[in-house]
Amino acid sequence: MKIAIMGAGAIGCVLGGYLCEAGEDVVLIGRKGNIDAINKNGLQIEGVRGRKNIRIKADTGLSERPDMLFLCVKTQDIPEACKAIAPMINGSIIVTMQNGVKADVLAAENLDRRDIVSSVVMFGATYIEHGRFTHNFEGDFIIGNAFSKNDDAVDKAASVLSKFSKTHISDNIHGVHWTKLLLNLNNCIPAITGRTMQESFADMEQARFGFNLIKEGLTVIDKAGIRLSDLPDLPLSKLRGLLSVPIDEGAVIFSHIMQGLSKEPLYGSILQSIKRGRATEIDYLNGEIVELGNRINLPTPYNNKAVEMVHRII
Repeated sequence: MKIAIMGAGAIGCVLGGYLCEAGEDVVLIGRKGNIDAINKNGLQIEGVRGRKNIRIKADTGLSERPDMLFLCVKTQDIPEACKAIAPMINGSIIVTMQNGVKADVLAAENLDRRDIVSSVVMFGATYIEHGRFTHNFEGDFIIGNAFSKNDDAVDKAASVLSKFSKTHISDNIHGVHWTKLLLNLNNCIPAITGRTMQESFADMEQARFGFNLIKEGLTVIDKAGIRLSDLPDLPLSKLRGLLSVPIDEGAVIFSHIMQGLSKEPLYGSILQSIKRGRATEIDYLNGEIVELGNRINLPTPYNNKAVEMVHRII
């Protein structure tokens, strides 16, 4: 099976590297600086599975139709990316891998929705510099058909992804995306502080802010009637229990959790984008809560503040 990774960033390169190491025929598609470094020095990954230098095909564009394409660009880049690749991937299985809840709909504007498999990514990775990446922590995949019942394409995607990590098939992938969005609401904090996730959450004021971002997000999602789903190793009952405790107690628990996510510095996707001079996905993370709150006339002061602060930075 020929596999293309569209978007050679942190998630795409770690995924592509491990699939290549597992024997899959993989090509990374990305921007010239990163692709040149990978072709010259190999794909360098360090972190929870040790140090690796993987020789992998890499290019700045698709040269042939893949059987399966993992769409790993940021949400805001989906329309442009899908428009560019649409003529070459008719009939290919397309697996979306973005944070937030809009990736599948955006991809379907230019691609056949029957080819789209939706995924939620639970592992963490950091783009250090061209050709170098950190695999911060392990995590499973959850996949499902975003527009109809699960089918053979979902099974094929699960078969490939299981070579990287345990993969679950969900009948409510939309709800899984909203649950994961709650956790991603904290990606804004390192961007706001300019520090790592560990350094940011060692500050109890930032830990309280992060706690309130998620608590507010859950309130809005519940009021909107969205049916959430459990994440691997994080049942909704546990998340709701954590968010129900008094703020100071919850912030302490939250601080310990976030500081313990990775031994290596963890920056979050938004700060990584800022460091590389790229647009961020803040409008597709905290901005989704603000948008949903506006739709149901429920104020979202914490998430609104987060969006405003990140926009001021960039």
